[in-house]
Amino acid sequence: MTTVKRKSKQLGQILIELGLITPEQLDAALAEHQKTPKALGRVLIDLGMIKEADLVRALAEQVGLEFVDLNDTQIDPASTALLPEALARRYRALPIGERDGKLLVAMSDPANVYALDDIRTITGREVQPVVATSADVEQAIQKFAGLDSQVEQLAAEAAEGSEGEELDLEAALEDAPIVKLVNAIMTQAVAERASDVHIEPGERDVRIRFRVDGVLHEPMRPQPKNLQGGLISRLKVMADLNIAEKRVPQDGRISMKVGTRQLDMRVATLPTVHGEKVVIRVLDKSNAMLALADLGFLEDSYDRFATAFSKPYGAILVTGPTGSGKSTTMYSTLNILNEESKNIITVEDPVEYRMAGVNQIQVNPKAGLTFASALRSILRADPDIVLIGEIRDKETATIAIEAALTGHLVLSSLHTNDAPSAISRLVEMDVETFLVASSIDAVVAQRLARILCDKCKQPYAPDEAELRAAGYTEDSWADIGEVFRAPDNRIAKNDCKACSGTGYRGRIGLYEVMLRSEEIERLTVERASADAIRAVAIRQGMTTLREDGLAKVRAGITSIEEVARVVK
Repeated sequence: MTTVKRKSKQLGQILIELGLITPEQLDAALAEHQKTPKALGRVLIDLGMIKEADLVRALAEQVGLEFVDLNDTQIDPASTALLPEALARRYRALPIGERDGKLLVAMSDPANVYALDDIRTITGREVQPVVATSADVEQAIQKFAGLDSQVEQLAAEAAEGSEGEELDLEAALEDAPIVKLVNAIMTQAVAERASDVHIEPGERDVRIRFRVDGVLHEPMRPQPKNLQGGLISRLKVMADLNIAEKRVPQDGRISMKVGTRQLDMRVATLPTVHGEKVVIRVLDKSNAMLALADLGFLEDSYDRFATAFSKPYGAILVTGPTGSGKSTTMYSTLNILNEESKNIITVEDPVEYRMAGVNQIQVNPKAGLTFASALRSILRADPDIVLIGEIRDKETATIAIEAALTGHLVLSSLHTNDAPSAISRLVEMDVETFLVASSIDAVVAQRLARILCDKCKQPYAPDEAELRAAGYTEDSWADIGEVFRAPDNRIAKNDCKACSGTGYRGRIGLYEVMLRSEEIERLTVERASADAIRAVAIRQGMTTLREDGLAKVRAGITSIEEVARVVK
């Protein structure tokens, strides 16, 4: 195939014509480009002027090829099946359909003539390359590499091999279809960005559900009942659990490579009337490596939080319900504090993410290693920073607070609905009020809200009744104007490929940060109610969870319905 290059147009000129940058921005980027060996496109991305997709679009224009956004493109599964997954990954190329008798192949590097020749030979078709971003091609390969049909086929093979009976435990260890089925299910879970996988035995079948962006959905039809024993036994073997014990809950861990990613998975079994239910928490280490500033803090809330964790001592509590991202916030804070000069020790149950340079302790109640006993020991190990996975009782709370008062920075989590309630919760644990008042430097309450899909979100102007129902005051909605929401699937089917028709893709944190003050200290000693402490905190500048959510609604990040769902 002959590629026609347009020598007459420079990259900067094309970006200006496409309306992606201004001439002034180009001049600034060129000035920076002179100081660094980086390509102009990379400089523009680093300066935040364009995104990778914009650069690839412009480069495609420069060489006379078509750019495609794979999130917006209808991909033909029959075409994707023409190229083996291994080759698709090697060449970062994926057949996506046909045009004028030629096979359309999306590639991140269309100049790779060897790849084009191989694809032409393997498929026996004439090839028409189109350009897509590397990330989009990788995601499409994950999604369209035949995972759905692979799971169905493997399930059928495994069910047929069991001859109408549940697979026995020994067979599950060696049975190839069951092993491949478990691997395929986990690969599909990772491809769909699932945080949890639920395998739930029913009376007549086994249901498999994924939790994506905090919401459970069923990506495949229920599997035959006779697969139950093999599926669960295989997972228990991988997690090093007792496969013969089905009467009590068990917990384990799996380390597994999916594609190019090494993942840790936390496995919990629970006996039910129809057999053992298994829940697998997918622990993606990249989440723990997120920059704290990227989690969703408003500028003022981040500055308030930073004043607390920048101190050499004191206690910082992160509160919220299960699954609200507390661990991610604490790990991201540790990433900032993790320096050679600091001795950081954590006590966790379980240790979710392993961090270099941090001494992490897994509690083991059976061996007598509880949060409280571990804390007593590590305070004799000269720590600078202590992270406690969760404060669950008076003993742990008292030791943590005393550690904060004796020159240590202590981070921990607590289950409360908002920041002021954390003070009341500690007082209810019978911790001395004067200790609580003088040790707690900051309380961060948080929730996770789903982010609206950029490809299919719809603008609209909410009416007063809707805003009032969502819990907003007249002051807060006075200037709200037009915002965005997800497409209403009850009215019309949403066929968006980017978000699988949910209207949302990814999650962002909602935060309220309460700092210690003399007035809050006094109210704590007086055992004042959480409402009284809350009123003072708001007067002193605390942005509430609902206000934080509304700010993100105004910014077009999430929807009023989503904020109302997560902030009660």
